Parts: sequence; structure tokens; C-alpha cells
Amino acid sequence: MATIGMGIDEVSLTGAISACAQLGAVRRAAWVQEIAERNGFGQNVIVGSGLVDMYAKCGLIDEARSVFDGMQEKNVYTYSSMIVGLASHGRAKEAIALFKDMVRRADVVPNHVTFIGLLTACSHAGMVRDGHFYFAQMKDKYGILPSADHYTCMVDLLGRAGLVDEALDLVRSMIVEPHGGVWGALLGACRIHGNTDVAKVAAEHLFKLEPEGIGNYVLLSNTLASAGKWDEVSKVRKLMRTRGLKKDPAVSSFEGRDGLVHQFFAGDNSHPKTNEIKKALLELAAKLKHAGYVPILTSIVYDVSDGEKERLLMGHSEKLALSFGLLTLGSRCTIRIVKNLRICDDCHLFMRLASRIEQAEIIVRDNMRFHHFKDGECSCGGFW
Repeated sequence: MATIGMGIDEVSLTGAISACAQLGAVRRAAWVQEIAERNGFGQNVIVGSGLVDMYAKCGLIDEARSVFDGMQEKNVYTYSSMIVGLASHGRAKEAIALFKDMVRRADVVPNHVTFIGLLTACSHAGMVRDGHFYFAQMKDKYGILPSADHYTCMVDLLGRAGLVDEALDLVRSMIVEPHGGVWGALLGACRIHGNTDVAKVAAEHLFKLEPEGIGNYVLLSNTLASAGKWDEVSKVRKLMRTRGLKKDPAVSSFEGRDGLVHQFFAGDNSHPKTNEIKKALLELAAKLKHAGYVPILTSIVYDVSDGEKERLLMGHSEKLALSFGLLTLGSRCTIRIVKNLRICDDCHLFMRLASRIEQAEIIVRDNMRFHHFKDGECSCGGFW
């Protein structure tokens, strides 16, 4: 449209903004904002709210805040987008501070999305007391009845904090019918904390609600495998085969300097620079081991030898993307990776140490949140 000189309107802009947000396309994002401003939409509250959401989902949370602060007009969607963005980047205190600024305004009233952002912020920072407070305030002060999505946030908060039984009690006391998201959050917590009994309860409900949801079977299988219950693992895997379900392949993408997006699958050998990538990855792993890195073999949930587990870990898609990023951008750079599944414990440790050894900032967007690795630390603080 821009090339042929066709007029850009609010609808086309928000569509392009949404596409950039879903892809995490950093270099396209700035281009779309430039077009918005050039066409007189720089202060449009709908476009501006979309830009805030886009930059946050591209991993550019500071740019999102800059757009937010520069907007003369803000509505509940603008505030909610910023709060949700801060939450997904682990900046819980900023999210709560922004909410407090919001409610001081007479013309903006929080809605259900605002509270999803607040509760997510509390979950990603392990702030159980604050989560309970805002969950109660939502109904008591603002008259918003909790939906299944709000309960999902609370179950996630309690579960991540290790309060799995309390999370199950909350599900059983819900005033609305729990959907797959609620039981999925509980199953995810069981995977983190190794609670196989509650995992089976959650999975039983999920298999009825989402019979073709492959991720639920994989989560239960992994939880059982981590506990060494291989007979039960075999039963779950047999059920998957009977129902014709196949596990979604792990895939990570990296956007190069030229804007070209490179995709890597677990154990991938299809990239033109595969040999260089794997050689560089082995060299990086050696440096990390010298600095104290010990592979977390429990991240592989197959009953194979330790040597085979370590080999499989080195083929994880986000490690391949990191290696390619360092090859093309070098050390002391910012590397952005988007993954379709949750980052495993071993890759999380690997990224933390690599950020220190290579003096690089590594930003990983998995299916749960953003992880900002810098100087050997992660913005998630261990909650993910």
C-alpha cells in the first residue's frame, strides 16, 4: 500500500501493527511507527495503544513505555496494554505503579484486561500477597466479577509459588466453570514442582475439555517422567498415539540485521550454516563449562544415557538460534529470540551464563513471557 501510494487508514495500520506484534518483528516495528506518524496517526489513541502492545511483544519494553509516555490521550486500552507489557517482561513493580497512576485519573476506569495484566505481573514476580489483594479488589472495589481468565492468573500465581494444593482448592471453589486455561496453569505448576497426584487430576479434566491439546499430554508425560514413573509415561504416550496426536516441534526464530527471520527446529540440520552454528555452539558450551556450567540433564525427559541427554540438550532450538545470533552479530550485542514453547531449565541457565561470558544482552520470548538475560542474570528472577 505504501509503495503504490494508497492511503493508509487506522484499520490497515492496526492490522500491520498486530502482525509485527505476533511475529516479534523488531525492524518492521519501527518502520510501521514511522508510517503511522507520517500519515498523521502519531496521536491516535487506538494506533498508539497498538504501538505500545507491539513494542512490548517485540521485546522493546522501553520503546513501548516511550510511546506510552508520549501519548497525549490515553484510555483504558492504552493503560492495559502497557500494564500487560510490563508484566510479561517481569517488571511487576512498574506495572503496579502504573495501575496506581491510572486509578488516580477520573476519566479512566480499569477493566477485566487491566486486572489480567496486574495478576500476571504478580504471578511472574511471585508476589502472592499482592495477587490476593488485587484479585479481591477487582470485585469489591470495581465490581468486576472474576472470569475464568482471572482465575487462571491466580492459579498460575499460587502454583508457581509452590502452593499447588491451595491452587487446586481455588479451582474447586470457582464461581465460574474452569476452562482449559485454568487446568493448564495447574498442570504447569505440577510440572515445575513435581506434584504428580494433582497433575493427574488436572490432566483428567484437560483430556475431556481439550482432547486434541497435545501440550497437555506432553506436560503430564514430562511430569511423570521427571518423577521416574516410566510405566505411567508409557500409558500417556500410548494414549497420544491412539488419538493420533503428535508433539509440536520446538522452533526458535532469530531476526537478522537485514530483517530476515531465521527459524531453527530442535536438532535442526537444515540451515545453510549448520556446521558453523554447531561448531560455534560447542565452543561456547566449552567456555561456559569452564565458567561453571553443568548441563541440567533432567530437562530431557527420555529414559536415555546421560551422554545422549547432553547431546539432545545441545540441539535445542533456542541454543541454535543463540549460536547463529552470536555468529552474525558478535559479542557485546543484543540477540532476540522467539520460541513457540516454554524455555527449559537447561537453556535458561545456558542463556544466563552466555550473557555474562559473551557480554551480550539476550532477550527470549517464549510462550509464557519475556526473559531478559544480562550479566548472568534474568529478569524473571526464576519465576517462569
